[in-house]
Amino acid sequence: MQKAHIVKKILPGSIAEELEIEPGDKILSIDNTEIEDIFDYQFLVQDTYIEVLVEKPDGEQWLLEVDKDFGEDLGIEFESGLMDEYRHCHNKCVFCFIDQMPPGMRENLYFKDDDSRLSFLQGNYVTLTNMSDHDVDRICRYRLSPINISFQAMNPELRCRMLNNRFAGEALKKVDTLFQADIHMNGQIVLCKGLNDGKELKFSIEQLMKYIPVLESLSVVPVGLTKFREGLYPLEPFAKEDAAEVIDTIEEYQKECFEKHGIHFVHASDEWYILAGRDVPEEERYDGYLQLENGVGMLRLLLNEFDEAMEQRREQDGFPCGSLCGELALATGLLAYPYIQRMADKMAECYPNVRLHVYPITNFFFGEQITVSGLITGQDLRRQLEGKELGTALLLPENMVRVDTGIFLDDISVKDIEKALQVPVDIVKSSGYDFVETVLAHTAVQE
Repeated sequence: MQKAHIVKKILPGSIAEELEIEPGDKILSIDNTEIEDIFDYQFLVQDTYIEVLVEKPDGEQWLLEVDKDFGEDLGIEFESGLMDEYRHCHNKCVFCFIDQMPPGMRENLYFKDDDSRLSFLQGNYVTLTNMSDHDVDRICRYRLSPINISFQAMNPELRCRMLNNRFAGEALKKVDTLFQADIHMNGQIVLCKGLNDGKELKFSIEQLMKYIPVLESLSVVPVGLTKFREGLYPLEPFAKEDAAEVIDTIEEYQKECFEKHGIHFVHASDEWYILAGRDVPEEERYDGYLQLENGVGMLRLLLNEFDEAMEQRREQDGFPCGSLCGELALATGLLAYPYIQRMADKMAECYPNVRLHVYPITNFFFGEQITVSGLITGQDLRRQLEGKELGTALLLPENMVRVDTGIFLDDISVKDIEKALQVPVDIVKSSGYDFVETVLAHTAVQE
């Protein structure tokens, strides 16, 4: 059965508007080629002359001839951004976070995707087990790059056990195909104590180094463990000495990679440095922050941006500056708390009349092992801030809520928090510049 892609919106002044394509119409094919998804569509509309088969709501079909500039878009938005259904993950990974979610949450929070197309569209990491040879061929043909891959282990037998998929080891052969086609990749290893750490971690890093520079980076992140693990594989949290060992291993390979390839390649996520009680590395060691969304270098970038912003304010205001005053509260996860507190102390030193209360929020909802701010719920926030000094506003990092809805993971809204705590809430972007400007925007200028 031929796929039909429903038009959601037509951009004003576009080719599609000129052709009288309307919302509700269906795009059936381009140049007599069926459109599987957004990548087929984007590839097929590139040429200067194309033929678009459109079906109107009454069933009438129009074959439209289009002359245009090369690469010029038609100006159509579809009902689904992917133009296809998302592919569900078929693995049963021992470390899967979704398996550790409590019941009764939003349905979409339980969806496990393992769709290589989302790697290009949204930066998702995929295991390769859900990719057919057809998928790999399309990636190579369309030159889609980079693709983000969850390796976990380069020992095929261990990878099968960790993913609970007998094809997981065989799937690693797809990396060779992507490498030979020069499809750039980024990788991650979710480290599980007693499984893929120690000698297995070293083996995986050494095997993956063979793909440099097509494999541009490799992050090592600790497994996230919630309190909802009953009946799941028995995983243990990493201790301080474990984190130190992981960092030492990674930094040893960083030196080797930099000497051979001019990049550091393998990176420890920020959690390891916090757990080990060490400062995060200098900016140069992050090779341009290739894996920020994986928690690699976020704290270093935040600190550097903050320092730059404060230096700009120094030139503008002169320090110490007493012309600004105000009292605010900031809430964050346990992971980032020491760094946010350091920034708040620096601001108080430079602006003596600006008072900042920084509150670390313990994650009782998912369990105290979860320390990132992006998994803090509204109920934990509300309970731990009740009765605290909050000043004239409460500042929260943007990853705590869905920015488009202002909703926390437990469906409590920002408005609910404002009502419960009797204080306005301001959502702050994850940037040191925004941190400084937001704090100062909430202070009053003395006459």
